[in-house]
Amino acid sequence: MKNKLLTDFSLCAQTLGALFYYDPADIRVRTLIELFNSSEWLTEWPFADKYDCQRINQLFQASKQEQETLEDAYQRLFIGPYALPAPPWGSVYLDKENVMFGISTLELRAWLRINQINIELDQNEPEDHIGLLFMLTAWIIEHKPDLLRDFLEIHFLPWAYRYFEKMQLESGHAFYESIALLASQTLNYVQLQLELTVANKILYF
Repeated sequence: MKNKLLTDFSLCAQTLGALFYYDPADIRVRTLIELFNSSEWLTEWPFADKYDCQRINQLFQASKQEQETLEDAYQRLFIGPYALPAPPWGSVYLDKENVMFGISTLELRAWLRINQINIELDQNEPEDHIGLLFMLTAWIIEHKPDLLRDFLEIHFLPWAYRYFEKMQLESGHAFYESIALLASQTLNYVQLQLELTVANKILYF
């Protein structure tokens, strides 16, 4: 059961990571967006019967009526130029100064180096972006599964739920509200199944 759980989780993490990380205009996510804008994703999502995906699907369908384009929403939520309502970087939540490249980012970077995990980024950006961490989760499952518990308990889950909560409340766009809810429900289900003990860290944002 655990092997299937991890295989399914890897697929979900790859999908969620791409949706949180890439611009909706990017060819790498266009097909995914089309899938979620239909109801067909329910037949392909591995955990569709584990939590209330019908409610999440209703949000996805409602998102098609949004006046703001998905590309504009992505710009507003992930790029700027104005303050982001739900910054996608872990150190903003874990650092007293709410900064990017904070202490928690350096701790993650050290953990990656010690475990010989190399993330190649196209630009100088923090490794603790929510989308990158989902895609890293999938990579760890496939290549270094023994590290998964440590990674999730210490570097990902302590702040991820707060991010999803803020995205649901403040994103102002039903598509990203839907993805945040789906991501939160997915991580919570996996956390319970793997009996993870999340590190108790103070959140400042």
